[in-house]
Amino acid sequence: MELREGQVAVVTGAASGIGLAMARRFAADGLRVVLADIEEGALEKAAEGLRADGATVHARVVDVGAREQVLALADEAYEKFGAVHVLCNNAGVGSGAEGRMWEHDPNDWKWAFEVNVWGVFHGIQAFVPRMLAGGEPGHVVNTSSGDGGIAPLPTASVYAVTKAAVVTMTESLYAHLKAEHARVGASVLFPGPHMLRTGLWESHRNRPDRYAKSRPRRAPYRSLDQWEAAMKEAGQEVRFTPVEQVADFVADGIAADRFWLLPESEHSDRQIKARSRSMLDRSDPSYLEHFILD
Repeated sequence: MELREGQVAVVTGAASGIGLAMARRFAADGLRVVLADIEEGALEKAAEGLRADGATVHARVVDVGAREQVLALADEAYEKFGAVHVLCNNAGVGSGAEGRMWEHDPNDWKWAFEVNVWGVFHGIQAFVPRMLAGGEPGHVVNTSSGDGGIAPLPTASVYAVTKAAVVTMTESLYAHLKAEHARVGASVLFPGPHMLRTGLWESHRNRPDRYAKSRPRRAPYRSLDQWEAAMKEAGQEVRFTPVEQVADFVADGIAADRFWLLPESEHSDRQIKARSRSMLDRSDPSYLEHFILD
């Protein structure tokens, strides 16, 4: 679909990082933007910044894991603007799980699934029927990750599992939309190709009490700066992709109606080929050996 002035874009996880960058890009193209995020202070600051740049903005505090809140977001978006053309189900969290999978706190899984998987599904159910009924061109972008969406990083297995689910959900959405001959498209986003400076690294700041850890962490949470320092100390190259570059990639992908919003990357291509070869050969997942040896 062509992004045009006057259209409406809804972005979850829009108070910072990729979500805010996408909202800024859509606003720069003349779209009216609806921002949703669980972090009220950051959301207000993001909305004020966009309005100062001349954008038409509506903001609402939303926990995407709560179905009724996402439905209320859709109600407000349609009451305010009368239509939605772009939906970016972008909100996500890291679980903060420690140790081996069998040692994880079940609440780490429950919280990550509620936001990363149920949050995407809630967005689809709240908006897509109305987008279809409107009869106008539209597009849904669901944010996944190379971690899980391509192959898991076993040290972050909870997050990887949720992001693998987002890929399958979006593939299914794409097929359902095609079966309906809909004017609404679907894409799955793999932000990158390098690391990103986003609030995902400090997701625990917004962890709800209902999913509090049942026992204290064995080690303190690491900030992004601490992760970067540890990786450099281990001799690993650390590169970052600007979130603005991701937003431009999304906008261009929507315009081109591309399903796989997967930036070119030798690393990703190696993982895709190795995983596919392992499946075709019915062989063990050797692409995980580096992590198995750790």
